[in-house]
Amino acid sequence: MKLALLSDLHANTRALAACLAHARESGATQFAFLGDLVGYGAEPVAVLEQVMALAAAGARVVRGNHDAAAAQALAQVVTAEDLSSQWTHAQLPERQRAWLAELPLAVPVGDALLVHASAHEPARWEYVDRAPLAQRCLDAAQAQWGARQVFCGHVHQQQLFFRGADGRIAAFAPVAGVAVPLTAHRHWLAVVGSVGQPRDGDTRAMYALLDVAQGRLAFHRVPYDHAGAAAAIRAAGLPEAFAQRLERGR
Repeated sequence: MKLALLSDLHANTRALAACLAHARESGATQFAFLGDLVGYGAEPVAVLEQVMALAAAGARVVRGNHDAAAAQALAQVVTAEDLSSQWTHAQLPERQRAWLAELPLAVPVGDALLVHASAHEPARWEYVDRAPLAQRCLDAAQAQWGARQVFCGHVHQQQLFFRGADGRIAAFAPVAGVAVPLTAHRHWLAVVGSVGQPRDGDTRAMYALLDVAQGRLAFHRVPYDHAGAAAAIRAAGLPEAFAQRLERGR
């Protein structure tokens, strides 16, 4: 069984479609969405329709910070992110808002944990982008869920951390398309990147594919119509910076 791990879709239908197609062509039969389904992008309703349909067919879904913000009306708008949340909230029908609000913050799957940000106080939306934070995340996952693997997003870049027998955390940047064996004597934390808004200077969408039976994880980059997604943002009247992020990949 192969499980596609997709995070930070950010209301980008073109990127989502490209990643789903690539995952299915690569043998994916199950899907997991690691939060931030909406926010920044111009097509939140369409993205949620797809994810909700997959959830009804068995896909796992966790809540991200942008999902939580869009599910309720904001008291005030201060930042561009607030503006995006307010706009998204107004676009969504009540059933989609309610669905987002009810999503769990973390979902255990066997000896793995799915979470948007960190297993350490998930609602704090901590960015796991360096070894001490990976250590804290893995400690919490093991203590609270008995998990030796964590799959998360939030950072908008791809990275893999592992804890060896000596207890030390090591990290390396994965190579797209090259599967990594998740050996049982180590604890693993995979940051799967962003489907809808990459921020590493590469415009291609990101996701990861886990071969559950083989215990191997491959990170992927998928080209998509990022110019069309940027044009949709401008047509919706959202901040220009959101469109430029897709055009620049950062």
